[in-house]
Amino acid sequence: MFILVKLTNYYTWISVSLSVLSILIVLFIIGKDENAAYRIGWIILIMALPLFGGLFYLFFGNKRPVKSMRLRLNREHRKAVDLLQDDPSVLEEIAQLDARTLGTCRYLRENSSYPVYKNTATTYYPSGESMYQDMLCELEKAQHFIFLEYFIVREGTMWNSILEILSSKAAAGVDVRLIYDDFGSLFLPTDFTSQMKKRGIKCLAFNKFRPIVSLVMNNRDHRKILVIDGHTAFNGGINLADEYINKVEKYGHWKDTGLRLKGEAVWSYTLMFLEMWNAFKESNDSFENFKPPTHAERHVECRGYVQPFADTPLDNEAISENVYIELLSQAKRYVYIFTPYLIVDNEMKSALCLAAKRGVDVRIVTPGIPDKRIVHRLTRSNYVPLLQAGVRIYEYTPGFMHAKSYVCDDEFAIVGTINMDYRSLYLHFECGTLLYRTDTVMDIKKDFLETILKSKEITLSDCRTGFFGSLFDAVLRALAPLF
Repeated sequence: MFILVKLTNYYTWISVSLSVLSILIVLFIIGKDENAAYRIGWIILIMALPLFGGLFYLFFGNKRPVKSMRLRLNREHRKAVDLLQDDPSVLEEIAQLDARTLGTCRYLRENSSYPVYKNTATTYYPSGESMYQDMLCELEKAQHFIFLEYFIVREGTMWNSILEILSSKAAAGVDVRLIYDDFGSLFLPTDFTSQMKKRGIKCLAFNKFRPIVSLVMNNRDHRKILVIDGHTAFNGGINLADEYINKVEKYGHWKDTGLRLKGEAVWSYTLMFLEMWNAFKESNDSFENFKPPTHAERHVECRGYVQPFADTPLDNEAISENVYIELLSQAKRYVYIFTPYLIVDNEMKSALCLAAKRGVDVRIVTPGIPDKRIVHRLTRSNYVPLLQAGVRIYEYTPGFMHAKSYVCDDEFAIVGTINMDYRSLYLHFECGTLLYRTDTVMDIKKDFLETILKSKEITLSDCRTGFFGSLFDAVLRALAPLF
């Protein structure tokens, strides 16, 4: 930027060229078929900084992964889709219970490709500590393969204890594979993959971070998946770092949630992992070698229906946001939400407000102690219209709320990796689990009601910021898609 400013002082044609580029890119953005708030945010930035705004958009504005990444992932996804089969009897049962719910399941099936299952036992974890202990127990039982895919892997008590088990299992012949996001795990040693290879652990750093401008830095692997032998899977907001199990306190008590699946639905998480692995690692493995019957513990029978799903920036379908909005639109009694960030577009804000105005008890819990102050300020800037519509908002007093969970009407719940912000909803690779009439739905509700007892309810008087504060918040909201 400094060099460009100096050059434009001496060469008018450079200044004119950059300004023309910015104008052309604004016209290009206007013509794009994507989220209006995302377009408006970029247009404001470009017009405010005409010399650099166009360049910023070229490097950071494109939401879609580069062509090579799209081709690789789409190729592997097509292979996986061929192995995902619907059970007509399950769809018929759901149709008899509620036609609207069948529509939600069909939407996920058609747009995320993953079907709805019965015969899957689920366990809900209201904290990282409780899930961590069960992760260790299940890892110890592994006999065939262990797949891990995480946004953050960081050295410490949690990772070191897991690594010890992974190393012993790899030495015993278990196929151990790890995918970690290279930016999310930025502080790992530079020779981390070499260290893992020496231990017999196959390793993939997703979308390698380079200390120069990169066109694909926006697209991160924010998923958290652990699959063991094809019959057990873990998902949720919990990464492999000590703050997630409160071994260290960075922002007070770290509140997170997770889910364990045992049974047929694990097949979807197995394929999610293998799609990502085979897209970036040369492999002759057939997906069918990892099918559930191959290493199944036993036939699982339990109440309710389970539908894992993935959301990617490969398409223009905001799957996670649409499912969240769908739950809000069909809610009759209540919707309770855990989210670390409340940076929502007009569609989501309208859905939240409309549900509250219809008489639905909409409650949201956000962090009491933020991890990023400017982002928390942006979260709080969205409180006023929601509060005015009747949404009840709480801040988790003991510390940081990192959970990403929905629960609705004692029937539906979602536990996953998806934040209520633009990055999760539009830019990142994400995943989650939709639960319908499982016993864990009530466990999630119980956890929410217990959590709000530890939280402070926010009122309109708490949101007064004065004229300049309100102006600053308005600017933040306009630029929110860029955060």
